Amino acid sequence: MRLTVRTNLAMRVLMYCAVRRGELVRSVDMAEACNASVHHIAQVVNQLSVLGYLHTLRGRTGGVRLARNPAKVTVGEVFLHFESNVPLTECFDDKGNTCPLRQGCRLRHALQEAVNAFYGALQAVTLQELVCDNLRLETLFAGHACAAGAAVTSAPVTV
Repeated sequence: MRLTVRTNLAMRVLMYCAVRRGELVRSVDMAEACNASVHHIAQVVNQLSVLGYLHTLRGRTGGVRLARNPAKVTVGEVFLHFESNVPLTECFDDKGNTCPLRQGCRLRHALQEAVNAFYGALQAVTLQELVCDNLRLETLFAGHACAAGAAVTSAPVTV
């Protein structure tokens, strides 16, 4: 199984924003910290904003910040938003399935169980767990524009 670039970037953006919780951060800084193009980060930020994960503020002094409590955001939930429309294999694509084995194949059921187990395991992991007391991550993100990273706590997000 391979995740899409967007899913990978979505998690990087969310972790960056969680580490800098309460701060307005710029897409250019996230792009640099996440080793991605500003264009790709902007697309992911837009999607995360539409999904309610981020608040955005446009303009010269604008930026983005986490809109939800990281303890309430699960990795599985984010992955489902970004991956659910991407079929694992041809037989999961109702419109484009041309597999000649589909009538007698039992592999599809086994793959579906594996996918369910994958997402089930990720539902147990929160954004908070990924960033809380993660000094290495804070250090990695500290060198990018806003410098002094905000401490990550369990306190609710105020926007």
